[in-house]
Amino acid sequence: MISLGIDCGTQSTKTLALDWETGKILASAHQPYAFIPHLPPGSMEQHPQDWTAAAETTVSSVLQQLGSLKKRVKAIGISGQQHGLVTLDAQNNVVRPAKLWCDSSTVFQCAEITEYFGGTDRLFALLGTANMLPAYTAPKILWLRENEPENWKKTRTVLLPHDYLNFWLTGEFGMEYGDASGTAFMDVRSRKWCRPVCDFLAPDLIEKLPPLHSSLKSAGILRKELGSRWGLPEMPIVSSGGGDNMMSAIGTGNLHAGCVTASLGTSGTLFAYSEKPVLDPQGEVAAFCDSTDAWLPLICTMNVTLVTERIRSLFEWSYDLYDENSASIPAGAEGLLLLPYLNGERTPNLPHASGVLHGITIQNLTKGHLARAAVEGVIMGLGYGLKRFRELGIAPTEIRLTGGGSKSAFWRQICAAVFQTSVVCLQNSEGAGLGAAIQAGWSADPSSSLQELAIRFVQPNENTRVHPTERECEKYEDLLEKSCQLRKLLCQGQFL
Repeated sequence: MISLGIDCGTQSTKTLALDWETGKILASAHQPYAFIPHLPPGSMEQHPQDWTAAAETTVSSVLQQLGSLKKRVKAIGISGQQHGLVTLDAQNNVVRPAKLWCDSSTVFQCAEITEYFGGTDRLFALLGTANMLPAYTAPKILWLRENEPENWKKTRTVLLPHDYLNFWLTGEFGMEYGDASGTAFMDVRSRKWCRPVCDFLAPDLIEKLPPLHSSLKSAGILRKELGSRWGLPEMPIVSSGGGDNMMSAIGTGNLHAGCVTASLGTSGTLFAYSEKPVLDPQGEVAAFCDSTDAWLPLICTMNVTLVTERIRSLFEWSYDLYDENSASIPAGAEGLLLLPYLNGERTPNLPHASGVLHGITIQNLTKGHLARAAVEGVIMGLGYGLKRFRELGIAPTEIRLTGGGSKSAFWRQICAAVFQTSVVCLQNSEGAGLGAAIQAGWSADPSSSLQELAIRFVQPNENTRVHPTERECEKYEDLLEKSCQLRKLLCQGQFL
């Protein structure tokens, strides 16, 4: 059997073909796309048709690469960027472009929702989620109803990005628990729509939502029109799919307690597996469900390689030269500390924050010090989230690293020290796409559990494993505490 994983991200879509006999990726294809230009500040939108066009292109390319092997394709799975709002009319046409997870134009609606329900404590009681963040789907719906009432009136169906792709593949509507948990109008404990929140967002919202179902229930069968166009003799099953973080959990083997995944991309994520809801009354850890009908506590930071790439570009360094210069500076950059909020911040929730470079002296005002402070700052941002994980009872025994930053041995060493845990990369770095392909294959043949399949298809690369030393841990524990205290002082003075 061969299964396809389609990963629809913010900047591109990638499709891969997974061979279930060998565990190898037999083919892959990639198609970039852009944001809609010239929008008001804070607005980040895309045309859903760009996603389907990219999926069409990449699937066609992968099937062409497979040649005669494409007759073995039995299943397809979707990984989609979380939180985006897709609206369809009565004829199932897109009403307006999708507002994306990185759209921050809904700050006012977040405040409006929180105020209506009497504060974060009430939201926490209703949803299991305390902070109403601009990334979530809920404020996007309220924004649409308030700012474009005619478009809301035209809307008959509300979907998330991966749900829209499932509809394109199967012609069926549905929403599974994992991605739905990021809407901020589903109670993550009961896995049911929260009627009071839905009614406030829009009195007719409930009737516009698709059926909510288990993540273990498939989305349907591939439409014959697509199967015929792609030359498939048999219509593959389409799994439920899920949000990109949920699929990354499967694709990194993060399906047992103690395993944590840290993604070091443009932004950063940290998530773990839990058999029960992990609820944070402070609202810093998102109490998501995963796509195996368990839970996925998660934190997100907006600034990781976004920051270091800006420094690298500023000095016109190669990646190796960046690491060489950074590694030549002692841990702690001799007092130079960066709060890397170049793009605001999500954890902690500081959407309008700017970055702070603290502790500048004549000795540490060098390229190397700035480069090291940038790496330490972005990793300590994730370390702040991991500290909150531990306070909520999550005890990591291993952290699996993905994303561009994980390719650097220098970064891995700092990660191990900041996280105070063994870190390791994976032999296959496909992440969300691989997770989608694994879930898809499981839907076609559930004779093995997803946990067993993850062990089979996801292997650590032991050559990349790093164990922290006690001295390094103590140094970075002090630095993390110092950065937390600095942020508190600046927030009290409202300088961030």
